[in-house]
Amino acid sequence: MASLTSARVLRPVGTAGKLFAFALDVVRGLFRRPFQLREFLQQAWFIASVTIVPTALVAIPFGAVIALQVGGLIKQFGAQSFTGSASVLAVIQQAGPIATALLIAGAGGSAIAADLGARKIREELDAMMVLGIDPIQRLVVPRVLACMLVAFFLNGLVSVVGVAGGYVFNVILQDGTPGAYIASFTALAQLPDLYIGLIKSLIFGLIAAVVAAYKGMNAGGGPKGVGDAVNESVVITFLLLFVVNFVLSTIYLQLVPPKGG
Repeated sequence: MASLTSARVLRPVGTAGKLFAFALDVVRGLFRRPFQLREFLQQAWFIASVTIVPTALVAIPFGAVIALQVGGLIKQFGAQSFTGSASVLAVIQQAGPIATALLIAGAGGSAIAADLGARKIREELDAMMVLGIDPIQRLVVPRVLACMLVAFFLNGLVSVVGVAGGYVFNVILQDGTPGAYIASFTALAQLPDLYIGLIKSLIFGLIAAVVAAYKGMNAGGGPKGVGDAVNESVVITFLLLFVVNFVLSTIYLQLVPPKGG
């Protein structure tokens, strides 16, 4: 009984170790040749096609809610002129990368897990290894790079749409001044704030793709196992995203002091 309990306790540790080892194999596969350019372009186009519209639609309420909440809070302190800069910081540093990663994981990551899981239960991956073809280098690496590329550009889309949505809602609903909203961009915001958002989007895209590929390539038990792998990949990715976002934000705030400080 004790051994069974200890096995259950250590199971998550073993899964985390296998996931980390799989990520190292993916990183090693990035430098192997030949590079699967056609697969990369196909996957990048597919992921972009299923995520670009939902991302744009989600970015509008993200920017609006942040602008309304931040604007209402700042208004109590009589600092309405800083509403624009505070909203931009929140969207670029936090909301943009997180919204992008959630949609990449929910749409692109689930598709990757389902595709690789279906190949696994049909024993296509085993057949590739018998033929001397590395599934990670042939299938996983192009999908990982495609997720990172699409996440990078979608983060820019979320930032632009989110800031524009915040501007509209602040001016219309909170009687903000358009000139003050735009002029305050440079009051607190600085160029490294944009860099950390882009870096986060790349790392979040990497995490989403690696987790999805790992769960898909380890699926078992027929179609039900593939469905379970898809659900588990999305949940695990969400948990990792928030943990990694906290770590990256903490490191960034330690290395780059606020502009007003």
